Amino acid sequence: MLSYPFMQYAFIASFFISVLCGLMGVFVVARKTAFFTHTLSEISFSGASFGVFLGTSPILGMLIFTILSSFMVGSVGSRLSRRESSISVFSVFFIGLGVLFLALADGQSSYATNILFGSIVGISFSNIVVLVSLSIAILVITTLIYRKLKYNSFDSVGASFNSRSNTIVSIIFLVLLACTVSVTAQIVGSLLIFALLTIPASSAKYFAHTIAGMTLLSFTFSLIGTWVGLYLSYITNLPVSFFIAAIETLIYLIAVIWDKFFVN
Repeated sequence: MLSYPFMQYAFIASFFISVLCGLMGVFVVARKTAFFTHTLSEISFSGASFGVFLGTSPILGMLIFTILSSFMVGSVGSRLSRRESSISVFSVFFIGLGVLFLALADGQSSYATNILFGSIVGISFSNIVVLVSLSIAILVITTLIYRKLKYNSFDSVGASFNSRSNTIVSIIFLVLLACTVSVTAQIVGSLLIFALLTIPASSAKYFAHTIAGMTLLSFTFSLIGTWVGLYLSYITNLPVSFFIAAIETLIYLIAVIWDKFFVN
């Protein structure tokens, strides 16, 4: 299996995707931004349509759309009701634009449609370079703001006393999340990236009670899902997305059962 270059690229890409999803997913769950993450996955498709319409790389359109929407949502404040209403409005607006650009793209629209499902076994070396470069940039920025992000995410009461800093950190996190979705959605698909950003972290919280432990477990669960999914897809010739989604769901069910019956 590993004698094929495309499979080698797929395993390398899934490793970096698991690193990003393992780290960002913990904060997605802690900050209760799963709804926005799902919206970003939809907006990334719209951005890809925009990129195809312009005749440039779809990832450029994805970054523009997702980062712009992150700035908009982050600037409205941290109140849950206001934030969810804003997410709904921006989601409708950007998806509407995506449909428009998809219609105008004509013959190339099928390429943008592939963003919905990804092509993890059709990765090129250039895709790996882009993925690794952006992954390193995201990880470096996350490391620089890690302490403030941790405080802001896990101590909302204390963070509320510094609303200005809270807003800035929230915007930076949302932009990093947008970049994560954009750089990974073109490989695993905008529909699947939502699962990798939420399910492994949601499973990890049942086993670990520290941020470091949750992050490590979230990364491990993501890596198991992607690597085992790739192997099962190779030997069965069935879609890798199905296996990844099924494995992550199974891990979550095991985590829930563990918490319900084996944890006092």
